[in-house]
Amino acid sequence: MTGNVIVVGSEKGGTGKSTTTMHLIVAFMRAGRSVASIDLDARQGTLSRYLENRAEVAGKRGYKLPMPILHQRIAPQADTDEAERFAGSLERARAVAELVIIDTPGADTSLSRAAHSWADVLITPINDSFLDLDVLASVQQADQIVLKPSHYSEAVFEAKKKRALRGERPMDWIVIRNRLSNLDSRNRRRIEALLIELSKRIGFRIVPGLGERVIYRELFPQGLTLGDLREAGVDGGGLTMSHVAARQELRELVDAIGI
Repeated sequence: MTGNVIVVGSEKGGTGKSTTTMHLIVAFMRAGRSVASIDLDARQGTLSRYLENRAEVAGKRGYKLPMPILHQRIAPQADTDEAERFAGSLERARAVAELVIIDTPGADTSLSRAAHSWADVLITPINDSFLDLDVLASVQQADQIVLKPSHYSEAVFEAKKKRALRGERPMDWIVIRNRLSNLDSRNRRRIEALLIELSKRIGFRIVPGLGERVIYRELFPQGLTLGDLREAGVDGGGLTMSHVAARQELRELVDAIGI
């Protein structure tokens, strides 16, 4: 078995990478896909803690919650070839699962760069702010002019070149707009216009992400996702409009990935 690789990556924290990663893991498992996961954020380890919470809650409450067939948490090691070490971990994951979903730190690390070069699909979450646009490019805000690609965009370009040299299919780079407000605003329209321009110049597609909702903060301590609400007793008449809207956002994201 050779699994498709989905990398959730950005060089900025606080964009919802781990929340997005966990929700994708569970969504694909509930769709019948076998999934392995890798956590490269050795410092925070949010994905690993999410899965630990999930296993603990399942055991205590008797929930039948799907878990990744394999989970690996990889920390940097001095005097090692990180690219080679990551490739070994990825090979183990791809041997047992249809999908390998990888969470990366909000910083430039050798492990993160290695993961990006193996991404069949790269998902980069950003919040709706000019600060987050800096992840993709330097922008002159006053005149809304894109000056040059960011360091991260250049790193993605290098990852694409490595894939091409290995003879692999082109990377599908998806930028998702997380934590969007429901309210329209001039700032939101300006960012949308700049993203559309950047998508043409840098080579990614734009997909709506997960909105700013309290439900995500409530689910993390229990290790649950929107796909687990039935097991948690929050379904049918217990669903709020926010729950329904959030689940629709997740469905649209999974559909947009197209695996």
